[in-house]
Amino acid sequence: MSFPWAKEYKPANGFTQWLDEKLPVPRLVYNAVGAGYPVPRNLSYFWNFGVLAGFCLVMQIVTGVVLAMHYAANAEVAFATTEHIMRNVNWGWALRYAHANGASFFFLVLYIHIFRGLFYSSYKAPREMIWLLGVVIFLLVMATAFMGYVLPWGQMSFWGAKVITGLFGAIPLIGEPIQVWLVGGFAPDNAALNRFFSLHFLLPFVTLGVVILHIWALHIPGSSNPTGIEVKQESDTIPFHPYYTAKDGFGLGVFLILFSIFVFFMPNMLGHPDNYVEANPLSTPALIVPEWYFYPFYAILRAFTFDFILPAKLWGVLAMFSSILLWFLLPWLDRSPVRSGHYRPTFRKFFWFGLIPCMAVLFVCGGAPAEEPWVMLSQLATAYYFIHFLVIIPIISSIEKPEPLPYSITEAVLGSDKKAVLGENPAPAE
Repeated sequence: MSFPWAKEYKPANGFTQWLDEKLPVPRLVYNAVGAGYPVPRNLSYFWNFGVLAGFCLVMQIVTGVVLAMHYAANAEVAFATTEHIMRNVNWGWALRYAHANGASFFFLVLYIHIFRGLFYSSYKAPREMIWLLGVVIFLLVMATAFMGYVLPWGQMSFWGAKVITGLFGAIPLIGEPIQVWLVGGFAPDNAALNRFFSLHFLLPFVTLGVVILHIWALHIPGSSNPTGIEVKQESDTIPFHPYYTAKDGFGLGVFLILFSIFVFFMPNMLGHPDNYVEANPLSTPALIVPEWYFYPFYAILRAFTFDFILPAKLWGVLAMFSSILLWFLLPWLDRSPVRSGHYRPTFRKFFWFGLIPCMAVLFVCGGAPAEEPWVMLSQLATAYYFIHFLVIIPIISSIEKPEPLPYSITEAVLGSDKKAVLGENPAPAE
């Protein structure tokens, strides 16, 4: 976003002036994350998670490229090469644990980032494209994570691949040909492992490209903020550097401490023990579950247990994909003129006491056995999930009476005192 008060980049010497004329990379960085990019002054730590998500993506790419140098995508030796990385490659255990736990932390950061966007309505105009590209990023990360989970070729890797790819068989007429084409046969084997490895290596770079578009789209309208009010004056903003680089640096430090605790002290806590057993097509695990970050969508998939017009399995597949695809419609489902949930009392109640508990129930049910009471709870939570987005949000946005908004971001930070808002010095005390 172009602000008249934004600082202009000025090359410091002859070399930087020449570089700015021929390849203006320093100017691009200065205007993107430097003093040339004014940012709302009231951003909370919830705005750190976008930077953390970018860090996680880079970390996964770097560790993944190194791991790929020692991995063989062959069903006969894939499990053995994974153990080779753990036992024989210098620091291979650290790389593998960082990559595996990095996926979990990546999704944790993404979920917080998404729910921040939902609460503060970051999908509203003029930021619809930022939100839409964000949903595309989430879908790409989900696909990449699923394919990566298959690569160690443990029991859960094989049976997870078999269950998920088997979902395509539920599509009438074309389902089974698509499934055979995707897997390269009638069950996951060498062909599937090679395809998944290739796509798992490729998709992070595709994701990185979409992230660049996401950041580009962000810089057109500028960052949102907790009040949901647009920038009106120079006092509403501060330069991104050094203020938010310092704040993001602190958040990154806390993140790395927590991440290191998991990598070095409890690296297998977020994994599944069955995946340390080599894949055996003749031995079915007692409980087939995906990684924890897929639990809500797995619960939605299993919530449909009876046929109604269409087979239950097909209903589950449609509901699972629709649960994410409906996020594309949010900019038009929510018609409230107010963005921030802080000023929408009814919306706020349904968010904290409706959507959040619903997602918590889906997380629990997704990792539980497909039996009662988990099936019934997942059915109730699935029903509420779709009702919340398709019914409750549109109704609330039409009938809700928002609370009064502050005039500006500065007023929200400093109060409604005129001198404070205008930045005037108070009269000296007598």
